Amino acid sequence: MALRRTFFWLHLTAGVLAGLVILVMSATGVLLAFEKQIIAFAERDLRATAADPARAPLPLSQLVAAASAAAPDAKPSNILVRSDRHAPVAIAFGRERTLFVNPYTGAVLGEGATRVRGFFAANTSLHRFLAMKGEARDRGKAITGAANLTFLFIVLSGLVLWIPRRFTRTAFRNAALFRRGLRGRARDFNWHHVLGIWAFLPLVAIVFSATVISYPWASRLVYRAFGSTPPKQQEPAGNARGGGKLDLAALDRLSDAARAEAARVAPEWKSISLRLPLASKGPVTFALDEGNGTRPDKRSQLLLDPRSAQVVEHKTYAQQQAGQQARSWLRWIHTGEAGGTAGQLVAMLASGAAVVLVWTGLALALRRFARFFRGAPAPSQQLLEEESNA
Repeated sequence: MALRRTFFWLHLTAGVLAGLVILVMSATGVLLAFEKQIIAFAERDLRATAADPARAPLPLSQLVAAASAAAPDAKPSNILVRSDRHAPVAIAFGRERTLFVNPYTGAVLGEGATRVRGFFAANTSLHRFLAMKGEARDRGKAITGAANLTFLFIVLSGLVLWIPRRFTRTAFRNAALFRRGLRGRARDFNWHHVLGIWAFLPLVAIVFSATVISYPWASRLVYRAFGSTPPKQQEPAGNARGGGKLDLAALDRLSDAARAEAARVAPEWKSISLRLPLASKGPVTFALDEGNGTRPDKRSQLLLDPRSAQVVEHKTYAQQQAGQQARSWLRWIHTGEAGGTAGQLVAMLASGAAVVLVWTGLALALRRFARFFRGAPAPSQQLLEEESNA
């Protein structure tokens, strides 16, 4: 009993301290669940066509030049080419802007569904950084990271509190099923327990993966848990890349070589992406994807020599250490995309359950504090159980 009571007060205190931040992250998690599908639907008419079906795509240098002319105040940061003949080439200019270019004519098709993309970008910023911008983003990231870690404790400690004290069929049914006719704290107590039990496993997966993403020490623990050596912290990509004017001739030479190698090692490739500017030292990396972007086992890297355009290495998922493989899945486990559409639906429902868990948890806590300040004794958990079972 003493252990359960200790868990109760730690659980309640953690929920009160981090509840509002967890509520924001959970609500935005629901909204972001099907982001890719919604954007794809909104941009379903954004297609590239060529007058001659046999016409070859233009060199990437011409496409980048056309996009840069339409965005003279920014520099291109990423190129995405899809194998779909009717898919436009996407050229990103930082985080805020992406232009789509017809690969056969060089015509700039626009920025796609800007309002839809803006909606999801705003929710992503709120989810990750509490909508803080500039230097304050690090502060927002620290707050959400701490809230994730706190939420992991809340979920794990909640299992101790949500499971009935007496393991009988009636007790478990009362704790695991919604009951009609309840009001006030008995209703909140019932909803809190039912959703806590049913959403426990997906919430553990979502919150644990978020914790690993938030903290390097947690990421290193994943590597060590699988018997792998954690990688050394890499230098920011921008420090290792060339500055100034983009070498368009090298871009064409390297992209042609990358396409040829992709056709050889992965004939069913779906997309090839390249970060810009090109690396001034060391190999240039092309990201090769044979899936829809959410399967680490379908992704690989082609490393090419920037001078000779010769393939230096083809890094595949199978060549990675077990720890690196496990770590690469956590980003997609967090969003549910690792399990496809069904996984996204589970993640959305679990995030929705988290919203209700926070709401009912805070309501129960506020009622308890209100009774305390009025001088009335707070209801015991046993009394709440009896009310919910009535």
